[in-house]
Amino acid sequence: MRVSRRQVIGGSIAALAAGGIAVSPAAQGSSKRATFVLVHGAWHGGWCWRRVADRLTAKRHYVVAPTLSGVGERSHLAGDSIDLATQISDIVNEIKWKELDGIVLVGHSYGGCVITGVAEQVRERIASIVYLDAFLPADGQSLSDLLGPGAPQWPPHLAQPIPAAVFHVNEKDRAWVDGKMTPHPVKCFTDKLKVTGAYQSVPRKTYIRALDFPNPAFDSALERCKADPAWTTTSMKCGHDIMIDQPAELAKILEKLAA
Repeated sequence: MRVSRRQVIGGSIAALAAGGIAVSPAAQGSSKRATFVLVHGAWHGGWCWRRVADRLTAKRHYVVAPTLSGVGERSHLAGDSIDLATQISDIVNEIKWKELDGIVLVGHSYGGCVITGVAEQVRERIASIVYLDAFLPADGQSLSDLLGPGAPQWPPHLAQPIPAAVFHVNEKDRAWVDGKMTPHPVKCFTDKLKVTGAYQSVPRKTYIRALDFPNPAFDSALERCKADPAWTTTSMKCGHDIMIDQPAELAKILEKLAA
C-alpha cells in the first residue's frame, strides 16, 4: 500500500501529540484558535452552554463557561453575601487567573448585566462582546430597573426559577431545563451597576435577539443597538434559551465573530 506524504506527516504529528509534546495549531493546519467566555443567565449554570461549547471545542477553540456563585453546582454557596458584584468577580477572575486575552465575551439574559460589569474591569482583554437576548444596563440601573413597572416583587433572599415553558424553551428540553435550574440570589437583580461605557469601546459589539420570546427590555436594547452603526445585530427564530434551542446555529455565529 502506498503511503502519501500527508499521511506520514499526519502520523508524525499524532505521535508527537500522543507523547505529550505540544503541537501548534499551525502545524496541524487548523484555522485561528479563538477564546470564548460564555456567561449564563439567571437560575441557569454553565451546564446550559454544553451544546455550544462542545461545537466550539470541536473546532479547537478554547471555551470557558463558568457557573456563577450561588447557582447550579455552586448553589451551596447561595446566601445574602452574593450580589451582582460577586458574580461579576466570578468572570473577571476566570479571565485574570487563566490569563485569557482577545476573548469573545458572551452574556445571556441577566448575564448581560454581568458582562457589562466585566468590561468595566478587563476591557483590554475583550475583542468581541455579545449580548445574547440580554439586558443592556445603563449607569445606575439594575435588572429590576430594566424590567420597569412589571418587575417582580422579589423575595428577601432567593428568587425561584421561572419555568422553562415561560422562556419558550422547546418542548423536548423543558423538563431537563426545569430540573437543572436553581434559585438565584436576589441582590443580583436589585443591585445597581456602575457603567462608564467601557463595553462600548470593545472593537466588535453584537446583539442577538430571540424572536419567540416577548420581552420589552430586550426589544428596546435591540433597537438601540440597531441605531448604532458600531453594533451588529441579528435575530434567531427560537425561544429565550438560544444556546439550548439552536446550539449549532449559535456556535456558527459566535465563531464568525471571532474570525
